[in-house]
Amino acid sequence: MGKITVVGLGPGGQEQMTPKALKAIQEAEVVAGYTTYIRLIEPLLENKEVIGTGMMQEVDRCRLAVKTAAEGKNTVMVSSGDSGVYGMAGLVLEIVLQYDEAERPEVDIVAGLSAVNAAAAVLGAPLMHDFAVISLSDRLTPWELIKKRAALAAQGDFVIALYNPKSKSRAKNIDEIHDILLQYKSPSTPVGIVKNASRADEQKILSNLRDFTKEDIDMFSMVIIGNSKTFIQAGWMVTPRGYKV
Repeated sequence: MGKITVVGLGPGGQEQMTPKALKAIQEAEVVAGYTTYIRLIEPLLENKEVIGTGMMQEVDRCRLAVKTAAEGKNTVMVSSGDSGVYGMAGLVLEIVLQYDEAERPEVDIVAGLSAVNAAAAVLGAPLMHDFAVISLSDRLTPWELIKKRAALAAQGDFVIALYNPKSKSRAKNIDEIHDILLQYKSPSTPVGIVKNASRADEQKILSNLRDFTKEDIDMFSMVIIGNSKTFIQAGWMVTPRGYKV
């Protein structure tokens, strides 16, 4: 019986990948992933079988990778960031668990550096206290549920990190979330935006809850909205943990 290792590539270049993730890819016979992520690790793929599929083909991709592992090949499924944060770890496990126990491949999930961590480091220390992470993509989650989660997180005074904040097909979603958050948070609440975190064209923007939607935000952006104690000073966004300084 083979093995499938689910690997998080981190948010950017190879230096953002953990040694364990790099070792798993180097030792793999088969590497599967979204074609954009496959291109990021092309130098590591010489003499390996590659299963690359496009966006919206996640289930097919994972089924092929699990099948390959079940046939006895050492297989790696790659995701960006951390494979367990909006990545492929959950889907791989769901598919593996459909196999009879005797035919089920071994699974190893390798932690990675998530985009929210990379963006937070660029901004300073905005995640030092309780925070919620919410994706604004409604492809797999009903939009009404996403809005409810945003409202409850705002009422709880969580720092809120937004994945997939805006795309051409979802240009207005972030405006609706903006309006919801303003019901429970001050318009002066600090907001940090990081585009292409840990990549060559990284960009950092500091704003506030009232004005942040005026900035250029896209699917490569991470938006982090502070809590009632968060402040911006000397170009850093900081959420105090509560220590007496």
